[in-house]
Amino acid sequence: MKFLFLPITICVLLLSCQEKTSKQQKTTPPATQKVASSATTYTAYGKKITDDAALNAATFKQKIEALEKNDTLTAKVSASIKKVCVKKGCWMTLDLGQDQEVRVTFKDYGFFVPLDAKGDAIIEGKAFVKETSIDELKHFAQDAGKPESEIAKILAPKKTYAFVADGVLLKI
Repeated sequence: MKFLFLPITICVLLLSCQEKTSKQQKTTPPATQKVASSATTYTAYGKKITDDAALNAATFKQKIEALEKNDTLTAKVSASIKKVCVKKGCWMTLDLGQDQEVRVTFKDYGFFVPLDAKGDAIIEGKAFVKETSIDELKHFAQDAGKPESEIAKILAPKKTYAFVADGVLLKI
């Protein structure tokens, strides 16, 4: 019986070490991508994109404001990060100026950005206009770490600008 216990213990230890290795590989940050078309260094997330031909926030704002509900716009945008999901980096908002922002999620939740992401970002994907429900707005406020008193003040749906990014570049 003692002889059977030792091989089983060794197998369990080997399997548990192997699982930890795969988890570490999943959480390893992406490689830094040096974009050839500029002298700026970025950390890339998702699909490989470049920093060329990105719309600035003001130009993008004009284009997205012209959209009707459920229309889409394929775009590459450069703007400043305003907020990031504090739970796991599953969304961020970019500042469009004049108290406007675009909420960015990541295609098929295939990648996330760091919780402490800040500064400038370049995103590429599809933009659209939607009406965000009260429940969704409250959920987003919770994800952003807002206090309950502020969440309770959300009483009406809101027209919002949204973006599903295939790829993201964060300036280092």
